[in-house]
Amino acid sequence: MMCPYYKRGLLVMKRTANAVIIGGGVMGCSILYNLAARGMKDLVLLERDVLGSGSTGKSQAICRMHYSNQVTAQMAWESLKVYKSFQDIVSGPSGFVNTGYLVVVGPEDRQALEDNVSMQRALGINTSIVSHEDVQEVAPMMDVRDAAGLAYEPESGYADPYSVTTSYATRARELGAQVHMKAPVTDIEVTGGRVNAVVTEQDRIETTIAVIATGPWSKMVFARIGLDIPLATTRHQVIAIRRPEELIPAHPIVGDIAQQFSFRPDSTNLTLIGAGEEDADPDTYNQGVDMAVVEDAFRKLVRRMPAMSQGFFRGGWSGLFTVTPDWHPILDRVEGIQGLYCAVGFSGHGFKLAPMIGVTMSELILEGRAKTIDITSLRMSRFRDGDLLRSRYRYNVLA
Repeated sequence: MMCPYYKRGLLVMKRTANAVIIGGGVMGCSILYNLAARGMKDLVLLERDVLGSGSTGKSQAICRMHYSNQVTAQMAWESLKVYKSFQDIVSGPSGFVNTGYLVVVGPEDRQALEDNVSMQRALGINTSIVSHEDVQEVAPMMDVRDAAGLAYEPESGYADPYSVTTSYATRARELGAQVHMKAPVTDIEVTGGRVNAVVTEQDRIETTIAVIATGPWSKMVFARIGLDIPLATTRHQVIAIRRPEELIPAHPIVGDIAQQFSFRPDSTNLTLIGAGEEDADPDTYNQGVDMAVVEDAFRKLVRRMPAMSQGFFRGGWSGLFTVTPDWHPILDRVEGIQGLYCAVGFSGHGFKLAPMIGVTMSELILEGRAKTIDITSLRMSRFRDGDLLRSRYRYNVLA
């Protein structure tokens, strides 16, 4: 293997590598770091633009554990522990802010809420069913009189996607990995049913291991090697509202399943609303917000926090979800191609799971299976086998 070298002050790309990670979002960088931290040498990450420029940089970055399935709840719980100790583990900031997470459901989802909380508590997650009176103590700005069920996670919060992604990349570089930006992959060479090389517009890197972590572009990357993977790209809008600080100095994150939207605090005086899902092309989608969606989301926000009627619209942005048929990711080897792996299809849940994605994928690659958390239920073949994960709720993105 060639060692990294510099020419006229520029890092020159290796021509061979033990593994190539394709995609420089939080998933690719987490996998890169975890492989390097476990001792794998001669690693290369290729990013088509700059780090975090896809779904990662436009994420709401909520860190909560409330799910209907054990595997995602456990991954979120273990990932939260990493985010809270990120400086000690990765030697970089995560920007984690503890806010608490409140789940609000209507009558049709009351039993689902109770079943989910029971499952989560069995995993050791700090969560519980709470009463209207409990909510008034921890979040007096909330109007939850219409709620048929409430759950609260006191340890949840949000983090900074850019800091997390770049911290993973920086530490991986320190451990000897190379990270190349503005290096879009044009092909994955497969010879005799195994990975042979990864090709960019300028270079060809011989390798026996390639990991596809390309977010919204994953379906296109798979298509280049003749595979049709069940992925769709969905636009998700994030709307910024300036809070009346004297009335609402702070508030928890809320997963409002009753009204089918979510919101979280940001900085000192902003609230970010997540709303609206529609099909989108990752290369041409509208990265702004739609006023009809803004107006609908603002009405829902005021319904939940009446004092927000004195808030002001401050803009927003749209990001992309890469959605699978069951709204859960694919973490697996790619059948029929030795040495090809994928971490794709996070369906809006990705950032909160990213630390454990890196751990479990590195274990799968280096040891043949994930040991920290069993990810068998997230295999690609589940779609062919009809063994899909199911949400107990109707609103999948908050599942």
